[in-house]
Amino acid sequence: MDLLYLIIGLLILVGGAEIVIRGSVSFGKKLNISLFAIGVVIVAGGTSLPELASSINAVVNDYADLALGAVVGSNIANLILVLAATTIILPISNINKNQINQAWINIGLGIFLILMSFFYFNYIFGIISIILLAYIMYSQIKKGSLNIEEINKSAYSTFFSIILIIIGIIFLIYGSELFVSSAISLAIRFNVSEAVIGLSVIAFGTSLPELVVGILSALKRKVDFALGNILGSNIYNVLGVLGISSFFGNFKMSGVFLHQDIYIMLGLTALLLTCMIFFKRIGRLYGIIGLIFYITYIYYLF
Repeated sequence: MDLLYLIIGLLILVGGAEIVIRGSVSFGKKLNISLFAIGVVIVAGGTSLPELASSINAVVNDYADLALGAVVGSNIANLILVLAATTIILPISNINKNQINQAWINIGLGIFLILMSFFYFNYIFGIISIILLAYIMYSQIKKGSLNIEEINKSAYSTFFSIILIIIGIIFLIYGSELFVSSAISLAIRFNVSEAVIGLSVIAFGTSLPELVVGILSALKRKVDFALGNILGSNIYNVLGVLGISSFFGNFKMSGVFLHQDIYIMLGLTALLLTCMIFFKRIGRLYGIIGLIFYITYIYYLF
């Protein structure tokens, strides 16, 4: 029964994320925000909402390892699973300076998480994170990338867009509650640690919106949009998800994350950055290797 609830919760989460994304993109078009800004700021924020809802729920119920595992695991899934699925369909070429800057920001945030092992996640961390996130997103919008003419201006009305966002958030809240509670029950039943469940099941589940966006972007030959969504989502996960979650309870990073997973996340980001700087593209070889590595990683966790 727990497995059924897990699947139902996941479907509600993904459905809620889809509704939020549709409303957010429509709202962004009404504000004349470029396609790049929609990808890196609005859609990245929307696809990070499942992680946010699940993490808040986990912290409130005193399962902090579940929240940390979901964030770190989701970032790992974005870097290899989501990017692999995207680049296997269509390689990402013509890497620009702004995309490289986003990857550098991800490197900095990985180091930031390692340093946080010496401190508690609390409201001070939350305030700093939200301010930093707001600054990064503002600078991304200012820099821009793709031409505004590339956007199809047809969209929902402003009022209907806001209604969609509100309905989507309600779905996310209830979906996350069902998803997290059933995941915890399964963890207890199979004697699997909260951290492993967070890094695998919840991380994969909450990365599904990014995966869907990545595949659809590749099929529509808008892979720059997908890359912005992936890098932007990872920034949101660390600063937004953990930042907001830290307002709901004080918690500390357990040793299990420091032993391997944060370093894996940092190493994968460095690999991606290397491809972007030296090869100026992310090809199918990266996708194939990434997919194999992700399957091996999940197998190793269990």
